[in-house]
Amino acid sequence: MIGNFSLIRALPVALLLAALSVPGWATASPGVALLNQAALHSAKASRAVLLAVTRAGDRLVAVGERGIVLLSDDSGQSWRQARVPVSVSLTAVQFVDAEQGWAVGHMGVILRSTDGGQTWVKQLDGVAAAHLALVSAQQGNDAKRLKEAQWLVADGPDKPFLDLYFSDRRNGYVVGAYGLILHTTDGGDSWQPWMQQVDNPEGLNLYGIRPAGGALFIVGERGLLLRSVDNGGSFQALESPYDGSFFGVQGSPAGELVAFGLRGNAYWSGDQGLTWRRVETGLEVALSTGTQLPDGALILASQAGDLLLSPDRGRSLRHLTDPAGASIAGLVAAPDGSLISVGLSGVARLKHNLSSAQR
Repeated sequence: MIGNFSLIRALPVALLLAALSVPGWATASPGVALLNQAALHSAKASRAVLLAVTRAGDRLVAVGERGIVLLSDDSGQSWRQARVPVSVSLTAVQFVDAEQGWAVGHMGVILRSTDGGQTWVKQLDGVAAAHLALVSAQQGNDAKRLKEAQWLVADGPDKPFLDLYFSDRRNGYVVGAYGLILHTTDGGDSWQPWMQQVDNPEGLNLYGIRPAGGALFIVGERGLLLRSVDNGGSFQALESPYDGSFFGVQGSPAGELVAFGLRGNAYWSGDQGLTWRRVETGLEVALSTGTQLPDGALILASQAGDLLLSPDRGRSLRHLTDPAGASIAGLVAAPDGSLISVGLSGVARLKHNLSSAQR
């Protein structure tokens, strides 16, 4: 049986509140309308619950509740709202260049932009994703997989995607609740269910996916660590140093990576996940997000607003002075060197001088 969705409550507070803000979260019929309802524009959009932020060239793109997408071309000093065809909460966003990007969210939504985030089109939703899983299962001989796919169709399109990773304009993955993972080789024009390629028999929630040193890593609930060394063709489970949920992972081109999650836990690996060492954070609250700076340094953030800096790609972490003081769901370095955060209170330009902080 696919993992109990109540375990998604282990997500950082921002994601949980966003889920609860969606009308009809637990019932399929009211929620389906949100898949075809354009996001409303609001003068207060920059203070809405925002869950992720990234760069599209020199532009900043933030996403969040009710389909809100915000754009900034001045390093976060001002924001404007983009046109979005859905009203469901968006949980993650990535651009591979200044024009091409994707966002994912609740109810199985996958959106694509080809103009730097100004406009978006819906490529997939939970209804279509469940149908894809069913068709794929019907073509195999796995009774358990078929039963799970039938359950996805019957239960409705409320399953969220929680993260994504594209290596270029054509090849990408989206991951989410119940172990859902889809793969595309044509920029999202078509998607293939990838669950059968992943060593996750319990269907544990998948919270994050990132590359490191030529490999691809997925983290999830109950300490799940997955690695692909064949360009995403298959993912094998790694021995985990921790049995609590990992909410994210950050990797370096050299193959070093940091997995982080519940109760301030962070673990560093210098050998692509074969062995792990706990990194002291001094925190008991969940680490909710992280970002890499242009010089390779790493910043992690907690759901309580703590900021941790690692100048050595995750081997050690130290607290930045003047913590943010509000729940943080996403971070990115702006073109002018400032640090942009998003969370329960919307978007903020943090006052840290990142160059001096690393000395």
